[in-house]
Amino acid sequence: DVLHSRVARSNALLLSTLGAEVTLVAPPTLLPVGVETWPVQTSYDLDTALDKCDAVMMLRVQAERMNAAFFPSAREYSRRYGLDDRRFKRLPEHAIVLHPGPMNRGMEISANVADSARSVIVEQVTNGVAVRMAVLYLLLSGSDQSATETTSPETTSPEMTSPEAVV
Repeated sequence: DVLHSRVARSNALLLSTLGAEVTLVAPPTLLPVGVETWPVQTSYDLDTALDKCDAVMMLRVQAERMNAAFFPSAREYSRRYGLDDRRFKRLPEHAIVLHPGPMNRGMEISANVADSARSVIVEQVTNGVAVRMAVLYLLLSGSDQSATETTSPETTSPEMTSPEAVV
């Protein structure tokens, strides 16, 4: 559901800026107007996009933001656009699965895929909370320091500031 997602646009722009080739896959009714100006490819066929990806980020269908029929049924959406066990097996072995949460298990992603060893969903959500907390702290503290100038006691030891330790 790229149309109603707050995550999709920022991720597409950030990943493209970092050099990733991004392909958005959705029914035409769930792609925003102007998506053709984004630095991404678009497709209506998930199966053709899976073979060449390093990461798959699924998005929740946000039914609460929909006031009309954007697709025939939840079952049809899942059949055409859901990351089920069959599609998961087609991914390259190195590919990871992401989802910003919350999930509609069984609709856009199967429980087996969401809970697989190649799923980094829990880490993604955890890191997202930490990043939002840091941004809020910097915004609300009234600090004149930029994020790169900010230090904390936990990051002042040499082993924590070496390039290898920075994640």
